[in-house]
Amino acid sequence: MAKLIKKRSKKSGLPPGSLVHIGERKVETPKISIIDYNETQFQEKATQAIEECFIFKDKPTVTWTNIVGLHQTEILEKLGDCYGFHPLVLEDILNTDQRPKMEDYGDYVYIVLRSLEYNHQKEEIESDQISIILGQNFVFSFQEKEGDTFDPIRERIRTGKGRIRKIGADYLAYALLDSIVDNYFIILEKLGERIELLEEQLVTRPTPETLQTIHDLKKEMIFLRRAVWPLREVVGSLERGESSLIQASTRIYLRDLYDHTIQVIDNIETFRDMISGILDIYLSSVSNRLNAVMKVLTIIATIFMPLTFLAGIYGMNFKYMPELEWRWGYPFIWLVMIGIGIFMRVYFKKRKWL
Repeated sequence: MAKLIKKRSKKSGLPPGSLVHIGERKVETPKISIIDYNETQFQEKATQAIEECFIFKDKPTVTWTNIVGLHQTEILEKLGDCYGFHPLVLEDILNTDQRPKMEDYGDYVYIVLRSLEYNHQKEEIESDQISIILGQNFVFSFQEKEGDTFDPIRERIRTGKGRIRKIGADYLAYALLDSIVDNYFIILEKLGERIELLEEQLVTRPTPETLQTIHDLKKEMIFLRRAVWPLREVVGSLERGESSLIQASTRIYLRDLYDHTIQVIDNIETFRDMISGILDIYLSSVSNRLNAVMKVLTIIATIFMPLTFLAGIYGMNFKYMPELEWRWGYPFIWLVMIGIGIFMRVYFKKRKWL
């Protein structure tokens, strides 16, 4: 799982708006894909030169530019100079531990959130910060690494399915957000399966590894809550905002996205409560097992206390002990000791201590 807090020491002392990449270098070379379309036309190209998207700036079509890899800051610098993006927006794009938020700059809207994927091999959640800039006829999306989160949207644009090519850039931005939120449900399904397996293991026979699994799940839920909880405010602001970039027809879809976000948050809170309950059950189970062991040991020790006392008495090396010269002394002591053991076991059984 990604670190909750990334190091910011590289930015210490620099003025606001300084373009410094904070995060990991997850791709060797940045990749830029450009999709330009309207209802009747479609054009797609891949490049490594950001200047190739500048020719679409004043075209009436919708242009979606996706940039994978943020470590080359000169790309963002050229982009900001061409489109007039505020330096603080570019700084936030490079700072990859941003809290999900939305900022309206009039001519464009900046949105940042986290894309989550489940790694089946490592059984952990992988995170990627997604930054989106929505303009009148363009959408820029920025990713730390390559992924298939947006592949269904590309396919819908290529084939012309749905209404994505009939509506403007605001609907494209909604589609990107919706694709990310849909992935949250997949993550929650996987976590739900892990929690169910953990509950079964907890009932049968908990182990020290069970506690480690509970701890890992608890960390993942904290990370999920931190990544998803502020998204409710972001989507709500987009739906209720007064930005001229978002049409009334798109706000209906944003309202549906808001409902999905609330559902994700409710599921996260439910899973957090379940994990807290599982931890309490684990601690109680371990405590009960320890009590059962101590109970058995205490009963054994209690039964042997009088037997040990008798053995200690007749183990003393005194010369004049009456029972030492008695012919039946040895079997008599055995009978006494066995009788005491049987009596104590019956007594414990009667009191339901066994």
